[in-house]
Amino acid sequence: MSLEVAELHSGHRFVIAIGTELVAAFTECTLPTLEFDVQEQPEGGLNEYVHMLPGRRKSGRVTLKRGLAKSSILLEWYQDLLDGKMENATRQVSIIMFDSMNNIISWWFFDKAMPVKWTGPQLKSDQSAVAVETLELLVHDYEQIKV
Repeated sequence: MSLEVAELHSGHRFVIAIGTELVAAFTECTLPTLEFDVQEQPEGGLNEYVHMLPGRRKSGRVTLKRGLAKSSILLEWYQDLLDGKMENATRQVSIIMFDSMNNIISWWFFDKAMPVKWTGPQLKSDQSAVAVETLELLVHDYEQIKV
């Protein structure tokens, strides 16, 4: 029996592209939880057994955080939706992770991502922390590209 040793990578080397624009200044990125609803189907005639069947797929959310900049592609994208510009509602988002030698080790591709929540920074006069904005994206189609 051979035991395969897992190659582990740190999660701090990544870039994000929204459409064709590389937006690399994110401090945090949380990938979505991918899950299905589970439907219980009682066994007909066998009262102590219940079948657990996969139901509908749930859409997940990608959460992006970064220091607030003078120009914000995130807020502009969200503002397009607020202004009713639905032709700009969904975009392609790629999250690319690198190893310590700058080789791509993982590439997640989300088609039809749409901003559903923007959170502005917390401003406190007694702290000198960086102002951070957060954008949550609803994602439907997901693909992890093999590299």
